[in-house]
This record gives sequence, structure tokens and C-alpha cells, in this order.
Amino acid sequence: MKIRENYEIAKKEYEKWGINVDEVLEQLKNVPISIHCWQGDDVAGFEVNKGELSGGIDVTGNYPGKATTPQELRADLEKALSLIPGKHRVNLHAIYAETNGEVVERDQLEPKHFENWVKWAKDQGLGLDFNPTLFSHEKAADGLTLSHPDEQIRNFWIKHCIASRKIGEYFGKELGTASLTNIWIPDGYKDVPSDRLTPRQRLKESLDKIFEEEINEDYNLDAVESKLFGIGSESYVVGSHEFYLGYALKNNKLCLLDTGHFHPTETVSNKISSMLLYNDKLALHVSRPVRWDSDHVVTLDDELREIGLEIVRNNALDKVMIGLDFFDASINRIAAWTIGTRNMIKSLLYAMLVPNEHLKQLQEDGNFTERLALIEEFKTYPFGAIWDYYCEKMDVPVKETWLEEVKQYEQDVLAKRYSVLA
Repeated sequence: MKIRENYEIAKKEYEKWGINVDEVLEQLKNVPISIHCWQGDDVAGFEVNKGELSGGIDVTGNYPGKATTPQELRADLEKALSLIPGKHRVNLHAIYAETNGEVVERDQLEPKHFENWVKWAKDQGLGLDFNPTLFSHEKAADGLTLSHPDEQIRNFWIKHCIASRKIGEYFGKELGTASLTNIWIPDGYKDVPSDRLTPRQRLKESLDKIFEEEINEDYNLDAVESKLFGIGSESYVVGSHEFYLGYALKNNKLCLLDTGHFHPTETVSNKISSMLLYNDKLALHVSRPVRWDSDHVVTLDDELREIGLEIVRNNALDKVMIGLDFFDASINRIAAWTIGTRNMIKSLLYAMLVPNEHLKQLQEDGNFTERLALIEEFKTYPFGAIWDYYCEKMDVPVKETWLEEVKQYEQDVLAKRYSVLA
């Protein structure tokens, strides 16, 4: 009862600014976040011939209870989804194929290897997104894949990416919602290269071959993801932001921005408006970089709020495909999903509860004093009361009460996993 009372009081505060809070909540519940499966198992996957994690990716921590089977991972995702308001999506990597104990090379993957994921998604009412996995493999051991000088290695990864697009198309047909299939590669050099152009020429040629086969965009959307630097590619990354931005614009593909893939002084929030001028759609992987691309759990910090504001005030909720990408093995993994996803949704709600049109007009009028004053005052408006009511309305735990469910799940389910492993 108190939650409803607080909501009604808070709602009046926002209504003074012409904000219809009930309409905001109806709109918010239809915004899907693509939740990355790899937080649940530390980017391990289920390949029979599983290799060591590579490609500049590192997962730190050894919190007990990680998922070690597809069934465990799906159960953990279900638990996290039950604590997050709204209806969302799940993002898979190719290494999460289920091959029934058979060694299947990545360039030979087919939709049948993901049938269990599709059946589960149908049962849960979820969409699925996809990523070819161009790391943790012997053919990526030297840090090059689609830009590799060896044509045979390039062709292997080209075939893998083509197979992945077909899997994404399968997801879209089966689930009735287009899958986003995103290509990210680790290619680069540790030290200063003597030739930056040739690897990029090879990458462009590889991408051209991958996209030669037309796939219905009603079922699958293609994205390419850039990176500035990484472990083992500190000096040069082939797939830079400039490379992929140009490629996406010229070839009608989505450009995906990962918030951890830029220089620490750059912000993705500042790029969104520019890109929306020239791209019908764009995609995000929201993470939290700390000094380097360390993929920490997303918190409701200034940058996340700015990302939410840029999406909302530019009327781009249907143009920006929001996904998450972090992997913290130092804390309970279900809690990590819950914290990060709830924060992403909070940032959107916060942005929807700001009088954006009024603030835009103040800027146009040169009234910077009032603009700054209102921006700051709205930071302490009763946003929390609206969020609590939204959670209650969506039948998920309010405030920190979700943590008790995670603790109980750890006791009932996760503890049995690590006791068996021990």
C-alpha cells in the first residue's frame, strides 16, 4: 500500500511538468534489453573441444556456482529474468551450441545445434540474438581471424560467420522477432604495425564475402562491432570504429557500439546522436569499463544515465537495440545479471521522467541558467518511488528484496553445483 501511495505523490511531481507517468510505464515495459548469456558461465561455452579463453578476453574471480551445462545456464537465466521487470531478449554466442557430445567445428554449425535454445525461448516468450565466436580457438591463437594473411584461416572464419547469420535467421523465423547477429573479431597487433592498410583490406574483403548471401532482414539484422585496443592488441586493432562506421554506412549494416571499446576519455553517449543522423538503427553493448575494457557489471553511473537520456530524448527507443556485455566472476552471477539489467532499465525510466522537450527549448533560447538548474534538480526528484511501483506492477521484487531470492537460489541450487565439483 505504501508503494502505491508514494507513487501517487511522486507522479504529481512529474505531472507538473506535463509528464504522464502511467504512459511512461506502459512504454517502458515494451523496451527489450538483450541479456548476454555469457555472464552465467564466464564465457566458457559448451564446445566438446573447448579451448582456453583468448582474444583479449579475461574473466577474473572464482565465485562458486557458475553454470556448467546448457540446462544450468538456462535455469540461471530464468531466475535472473524473474527478478527483472519487462520482457527481454537473450544474447547467445556460437560456443553455446549443443552438439550432443559430437565435435562440430564452428564453420559447420547449423540451426539444429540451437534447437533447445529456441524451444526454451518460445516457452519463456523471449527473443534471441546471436554472435559468431571468433576467439578461444586454435585458428585464432595468433590474434588474427578475418584479417589473417592465411587465406585458409580467413575462409574458415568467413564460413563460420555465414553459418552464424543463418542461425540468426532461424531464430527470427521461429520466434517472430528479428535476431541481431553481431560480428566482433579480436584482430590486431601488440606493437606498432608497419602496415595498417593491408589487414583492413583483408577484413573488408572477408566481410563482403560474409554478406554476399542475402538474408531476410525480417528475421536477421547484421551488426559489426568495433574496438580501440585490447590485451595483445594494444597498439593496433584492425576493426576500428572508423573502419566499421564506414563499412556499416556503405553496406547498410548496423554499427554496434560497445561502451568499453573506446578510449577512457570517449563516451558512447556522445556518439549516439551523431550516428542516428546517418543510421536507421544502431546497436549497443552496454558495459562498464574500468581503466581498460574490463567489462564490469553496469551501475547507474553518469554515463549510463546519459546513454538513457540520449536514446529517450532523441525518440530512438525503436532505433537503438540495447544489449549488455559484462562478465564478473567475483560475485554471484545471477546477481550480476540482475543488477546490470535493472540499472539499464532504470536509466531509461529516469530519462523518460525528465522534461526533455522543455530542456531542449531552453537550450534553443539560450537560457543555460535554467537548463542547468532543472537538469540538476531532476536528479533528486522522486524517481525511486516510480521505479518501486513499476517493479511491483511488473510482479518482480521491489528495492533490494530481490537479493533474498538470489541468496535462496544460491543455497538451494548453486551450492549443490560447487559441492559436486569439490
